[in-house]
Amino acid sequence: MTDQSRLVVLVSGSGTNLQAILDACKDGTLPARVAAVVSNKNDAFGLERARRAGVPAVAKPRPKEQDRREYDAELADVVASYRPDWVILAGWMRVLSSNFLSRFPNRVMNLHPALPGTFPGTHAIERAFEAFQRGELRATGVMIHLVPDEGVDCGPVLLQEEVPILAGDTLEMLEARIHSVEHRLLVAAIKNAIEEH
Repeated sequence: MTDQSRLVVLVSGSGTNLQAILDACKDGTLPARVAAVVSNKNDAFGLERARRAGVPAVAKPRPKEQDRREYDAELADVVASYRPDWVILAGWMRVLSSNFLSRFPNRVMNLHPALPGTFPGTHAIERAFEAFQRGELRATGVMIHLVPDEGVDCGPVLLQEEVPILAGDTLEMLEARIHSVEHRLLVAAIKNAIEEH
């Protein structure tokens, strides 16, 4: 395939996973380019990472009075304007409604720092660490999955990897280990998806 796949990446925070994608596009690991980065936060550092990489950076915060479905429809218009092959949720902290997802069927990919069926939603790493401290588990993990509907962190799994929690771990140590797996796994999942389509 000579055409590069077009990615639109949605971020809410610092964008370390976005940086992994940008780096992989630049060094040729990913046969893709980031067409735009969109954030629901004006001050998300992910937008600055996009600007530094010469990628359009779009802030689209949701006004408090706006209905989330109306916002999602507007967000879908913004994303669609960049003609993405894939929409990547890389630390996007909002649940998207069908008003967004129906515009990109089977083309929205999410990263979640937990294994399938465990710790859906926010603060997954902290919750896994607390469960470890209570003696309930010895490992957590990372998964990349498709987002077909409004279910939270439960779509078809593309890739997953277990991450052990070690006896001497602090939360920060565990977070660092999980983030390094996230960066590698997300790039691998995008690469697989591009090659299969």
